Amino acid sequence: MRLGEILKLRWINVDLTNAEVRLESGTTKNNEPRTIPLTRELLEMLRIERELNPNGEFVFTRAGKPVGSFRKAWGSAAKRAGQPSLLFHDLRRTGVRNLVRAGVPEQVAMAISGHKTRAVFERYNIVSGRDLKDAAAKLEFYLAGENGDRTATMSRAQVAGRRTTRPN
Repeated sequence: MRLGEILKLRWINVDLTNAEVRLESGTTKNNEPRTIPLTRELLEMLRIERELNPNGEFVFTRAGKPVGSFRKAWGSAAKRAGQPSLLFHDLRRTGVRNLVRAGVPEQVAMAISGHKTRAVFERYNIVSGRDLKDAAAKLEFYLAGENGDRTATMSRAQVAGRRTTRPN
C-alpha cells in the first residue's frame, strides 16, 4: 500500500475475518478500488492493534488521533535497524519484488499494488544481487544437464525458484 493509503486506513476497510483490506474508489492514488490480502503475520498484528483500539475509527493513531506523519519515528527506527537511508517507499518496492519472486502472476501483483501500467510496475521489480546469483546457478545446472553431468550441485527444486516452505 502507499503511505497515504496506510495513514488514512479505517477499520471499516479492514476485514479481519477474511484477512483482507478493501480500499474504496476515491481513496487510492488512481481512484480505483483495490483488495489487498493480508499475510498471517500482518493479520495477527492488526488483530492485536484492534484489541488495543477497539472503538477507534482509524487503524493507525497516536493519542487517539489519526497519524499524520511518522517521518521522525521512521528515521529513528531505520537508524536503529542499521538502515539509515531506508525510505518507507522502499518497502513498497520490496513488496512488489517479493510478490513476483514468490511466483504471483504479474497481473495479480499489479492488482494488489495498484499499478495500472506494466511500465511503472517494472520500475518496482528491481533485479537484486541474489537474482543474479540465482541466474548463474540456474545456468550452471542447465549446462551440466546438457553435458550429461548428473553431479550438478543444485536440486531441481532449488533451480525452480529457491522457494522455502516458510508461511507468510
